[in-house]
Amino acid sequence: MEVALFEPRIPQNTGNIARSCAAFNIPLNLIEPLGFKLEDKYLKRAGLDYWPLVTVNKYGNFDKFIENKLTNRIISFSKKNGIYLKDFKFQEEDVLLFGREDSGLPNYIIDKSDFLISIFMPNLQTGSNDQKGVRSLNLSVACGIAIYEANKQINFENDN
Repeated sequence: MEVALFEPRIPQNTGNIARSCAAFNIPLNLIEPLGFKLEDKYLKRAGLDYWPLVTVNKYGNFDKFIENKLTNRIISFSKKNGIYLKDFKFQEEDVLLFGREDSGLPNYIIDKSDFLISIFMPNLQTGSNDQKGVRSLNLSVACGIAIYEANKQINFENDN
C-alpha cells in the first residue's frame, strides 16, 4: 500500500500524513506542484523525527506519477459520491490518492483512477448555502482513517 497526495498545499497536513506513513511503514508519494518547499519548518515539525522512516517519492505532475504506478490500483478519495470506505475491499498494492486541501481531486484525476471512495460523515453539509454540517474532513484526518481501514483489512481481517 502507498499514499499519494495530489498537489498538497498545507505543510502541516503533509507532515502529519508522513508520520502516519512512518507508523504503517508505507511510502508517501507527492505530486507537484506543492504549496510549500520540502524544507518547510512546519512540514518538518509535523513529521517530527520520523522523516528517516518514510520513503518519500516526488513526481513532477500526475502523468509522471501514473506512469510509475501502472501495476497498482489507484484509489481516489473524495466526498463526491464514492463507494463508502466500509464497503470497499483493499488490496496490498493499492495507492490511496488524496486531493488538495482547498479543492480536492479534480474530475479528470478521479476519471483516471480505478475507484472512488468516500468516508461516511453523518453531518455532511449537503448544499452550498447550507451552513449546517461539515464540508469535509481535514486531509490528514481523512488519510489516517483510510490508512487504518486499508491496513486493518489487508493485515488482520484475512487472518480469521
